[in-house]
Amino acid sequence: MRVGVALLVGVLLAATPVNAAVLYSITDLGTLGGSQSQAFGINASGMVTGDSTFAGDTKIHAFLYDGGKMIDLGTLGGQASHGYGINDLVQVTGQSTVAGEATFHAFLDDGRSMDDLGTLGGTRSLGTGINNSGQVTGYSDLADGGTFHAFLHDGTKMIDLGTLGGNHSAGRGINNLGQVTGSSDIAGFGSHAFLYDGGSMIDLGTLGGSAASGNGINDLGRVAGVSRIAGDAAVHAFLYDGSGMVDLGTLGGGDSFGNAVNGLGQVVGYSFTTGSSLEHAFMYNGTSMVDLNRLINPQAGWFLNNATDINDAGQIVGNGIIEGQTHAFVLTPLSNGAVPEPAVWAMMIAGFGIVGGLARREGNAHHARPSFVEGC
Repeated sequence: MRVGVALLVGVLLAATPVNAAVLYSITDLGTLGGSQSQAFGINASGMVTGDSTFAGDTKIHAFLYDGGKMIDLGTLGGQASHGYGINDLVQVTGQSTVAGEATFHAFLDDGRSMDDLGTLGGTRSLGTGINNSGQVTGYSDLADGGTFHAFLHDGTKMIDLGTLGGNHSAGRGINNLGQVTGSSDIAGFGSHAFLYDGGSMIDLGTLGGSAASGNGINDLGRVAGVSRIAGDAAVHAFLYDGSGMVDLGTLGGGDSFGNAVNGLGQVVGYSFTTGSSLEHAFMYNGTSMVDLNRLINPQAGWFLNNATDINDAGQIVGNGIIEGQTHAFVLTPLSNGAVPEPAVWAMMIAGFGIVGGLARREGNAHHARPSFVEGC
């Protein structure tokens, strides 16, 4: 006789030491009619933006997920769009192809229309983050066509944030104080993470390697991102806490990548694990990096590749594999409590009849934001 899932979980958790992690329910956000979707941003109310395929997977559009429904945000007149950031006013930013041009522009969608934010003089731009004042950051190429710079769009114009001395920079995250983080070339060789505050771009350095990027920032000025380590042997997720970069390590494999940080200092991203060729979504809870695949019901059938954003309620969005397809998901904390150790999860999986690693389900989930910037 098979024990009910809720009873089995309750019995196992009661016998397992309590730590700082939580268990999560998972919601499949579905698609706009195609087979693939990705989530990149979540606001305080749990509304999500990302992109999804449709029309036989021949087209891809930005979406807003609200109240159990995925809404197509359309485009700036072109064929494709992608949503990357969403604020508490349900304004979305991202990039879209424009009418008559095979190029992307940053946009701001306010629920009534999708507005083109233009460029810094070139032909391409990308909006990566938005705060509750409607300020957008991202990056755009300049009039020379070969240089791109981070920008801050203040609602009326796009402001060039400059660089740390090199040719290129890119804004990747913005907080409600208007502080921006991202990456910038430095004079000579390499690129560093930066914090832009009050008109100045501050060099946050690296974890000892040649390149780093800040990808998310909270209202305390803490930055999550990724950096090459000494000797450029690997890339690791980091948390900049105001005094320096803290190496968050990995889930046992060589590399990890930090995407976002919430007001509690929790970081999400992805990491490789020992002996696995696939990324695993993680959450760093302030003391350790936890594989999010350990914190969901294994009977759900998911393999979580990448966690892309987290709000202050602890809800996490990202991308994973379900029934062989890449879909966007939302994780919602169930309660504070115990986390089964690997041996306990293994027993649960055996009890549920799941055979073999879910990680081996038909390949990897696509997790990268479409971009014209190659970073670490």
